[in-house]
Amino acid sequence: MSIKEQLTADLKAAMKNKDTARRDLIRSLQAAIKQKEVDERIELDDDAVIKILMAEAKRRRETIEAFEQAGRGEDAATEHQELAMIEAYLPKQLSQEELKALAAAVIAEVGATSAKDIGKVMPVLMPKVKGRADGRAVNEVVRELLS
Repeated sequence: MSIKEQLTADLKAAMKNKDTARRDLIRSLQAAIKQKEVDERIELDDDAVIKILMAEAKRRRETIEAFEQAGRGEDAATEHQELAMIEAYLPKQLSQEELKALAAAVIAEVGATSAKDIGKVMPVLMPKVKGRADGRAVNEVVRELLS
């Protein structure tokens, strides 16, 4: 079952269960997917849908951070719930240890020795972690290992 089919099935279940929060989130995710399909005049595959879901999850993380800095805990809690629902559709995220091991292997592979070599490491590493790690987290791990 594709992610789009899963979203549709989950929308139906949320509507039957009168789960308005889940229903509204799924509708907004489907709208984002549909907008991309209309803009580019293509049918999105699972990889493209995952990319959209990653962007939505990133947006939620940034919003949570902003709400917490502004002292708006209730709004941050709502965003945390939405983030958890979105992450259920994404591939299992890499742990920090798995990410470090993968980054160390790529660093050894390309022969990087200093922070100046991040430009060599990132293009090789990012396709390997595609959809399973946030770009910012990957960049931080690579910087840490090279410094």
